[in-house]
Amino acid sequence: MKGLYTIIFLIISNVFMTFAWYGHLKLQEMKISTNWPLALVVLFSWGIALFEYSFQIPANRIGFVGNGGPFTLMQLKVIQEVITLIIFSVFTIVFFKGESLQWNHFVAFGLLILAVYFVFMK
Repeated sequence: MKGLYTIIFLIISNVFMTFAWYGHLKLQEMKISTNWPLALVVLFSWGIALFEYSFQIPANRIGFVGNGGPFTLMQLKVIQEVITLIIFSVFTIVFFKGESLQWNHFVAFGLLILAVYFVFMK
């Protein structure tokens, strides 16, 4: 169960992270934050990132083998990166219509799957 909770928390965390890091670009595109000073954009993103950390930290604590979880630090990091790229890809396709996935992106995703395989290999 700890592995499942870890992955669920990482997914939630990465949704917040993606909105914190890139959501302001969509707000700018929609002419909502066009005139916001950069400091306000940063504070807005930090507010969203607080929720990211509220899930990221527990995910790492629950999932880390040193705390009784199933994953090593390297495994946690690779899992987190794969989740990040999946969520970012969905976010990009849904919210930014001018972006699309190309063949090289799929090759990169395949290589990430290989990274997961190798990081879990004994």
